[in-house]
Amino acid sequence: MSDTLIQFGHSFQKKIIVLLLFNRRFLQTISDIILSEYFDSDADKWLVRSIKKYYEKYKVEPTLEALKIQIDEISSDVLKKLVVDNLREVFQHREATDLDFVEEKVIEFCKNQNLKSAIMESVDMLERHDYDGIKTTIDAAMKAGTTKDLGHDYVEGLEERLTHSTRDTIGTGWDIIDEVMDGGLGKGELGVIVAPAGIGKTWCLQQIVHNTLKRGCTAIHYTLELNQSYVGLRYDTIFSGIPTGEIKFQQQVVRKSLEKITGKLLIKYFPTRSASVQTINAHLKQVELSGLKPDIVIVDYADIMKDISGGTELRHRLGNIYEDLRGLAGEMEIPIWTASQANRSSLEEDVIGADKIAEAYSKVMTADFVVSLSRKIEDKAANTARAHVIKNRFGIDGITYPCTMNTHTGLIKVHRPSSKMGVEASKKMRSSEDFLKQSARNAYKVLVPTDEKSSEEKTSDKNLDGFE
Repeated sequence: MSDTLIQFGHSFQKKIIVLLLFNRRFLQTISDIILSEYFDSDADKWLVRSIKKYYEKYKVEPTLEALKIQIDEISSDVLKKLVVDNLREVFQHREATDLDFVEEKVIEFCKNQNLKSAIMESVDMLERHDYDGIKTTIDAAMKAGTTKDLGHDYVEGLEERLTHSTRDTIGTGWDIIDEVMDGGLGKGELGVIVAPAGIGKTWCLQQIVHNTLKRGCTAIHYTLELNQSYVGLRYDTIFSGIPTGEIKFQQQVVRKSLEKITGKLLIKYFPTRSASVQTINAHLKQVELSGLKPDIVIVDYADIMKDISGGTELRHRLGNIYEDLRGLAGEMEIPIWTASQANRSSLEEDVIGADKIAEAYSKVMTADFVVSLSRKIEDKAANTARAHVIKNRFGIDGITYPCTMNTHTGLIKVHRPSSKMGVEASKKMRSSEDFLKQSARNAYKVLVPTDEKSSEEKTSDKNLDGFE
């Protein structure tokens, strides 16, 4: 026992702190396992506690400058001096040749320190003849050095799986989409809406937020293209049904519609290519410090974010952005929705598949749910669209749903193909070409009254009639 105590003594503990400060992989591995109480001196306890706290918040080890600021905040002059002296000693061990050995033995150190504490706790139990308590305490101590969460026990976890939802989801408000997603997008998951430019990606993202706000959720909308005031105006349109250009004439109606909102929405603007995923991460932490925890986050949109990884090719840069974005969703335990650009050729497609997404592979592989939105010119005229599920990690994919979509009022609905509205929307889409020709013919009649038309023009009308 004495050899073990010497082995895990003063010098060994200093070298653990060296590894915590200068070996991020070690810190990531051991942060949940090692406790400040395992260390003998109060100064070492303070250092370990401060390093862990900093890592939990920023996911990196603290710099010397950061530690100095924290040391200055220590109220006890005695402890402050001890910490400074200990930190100097830690730096003296930075070039030690046995750091690999210390890293190898750190789990054993945790078990040893935990067992020492358990033995001390068992003294009183021994006097009370509480042998069961001693056994429980010792058994728990022997388990030190394992992570807090080893994983889901498949057999033992059966009851939990059957009685509780395995995913905490936030619905989109489109019933059929929520159904195929098994409730909506879950915490830690990434959803992507794909569409060509000008089709309505932002409107779709805002519609999702609109539906969550009505349920009392808190949302943050990051806009990288439109300024935050204009995005706010578009939300006014969605809630009131009044086109954006007419809002100023219907202010009372807008105010009335906002009274129904029980949730909270923050809109934050970052200029195009100026914000990285790390920028959003930092802002989310600021929001949390203010006492606000978002239920859902919108990033409008990921393709125009800044990549700080230094990738040379576009597909690599976009891949990094989407991976980091999903990682952020997991870290913050929130669902994140974003949008992606489809290529130009998709403008005339009835259904947009994965092959039409710009640099598609990395995006589709990373995301949990991907849905495309296609609207040809004819569809815009008929206020229709097609939503196609490209990827669905939690249900079926490869299916297409008819939509009604009015970008003047922000009204977007996704229909079951067999429903009355679905059948009607599909019928409109099938006859969209005829719809446009009829519109053109009506416009022509307005411009040229029938009785003023020449015989040539009347012949043209007959030809138009043939297409109706």
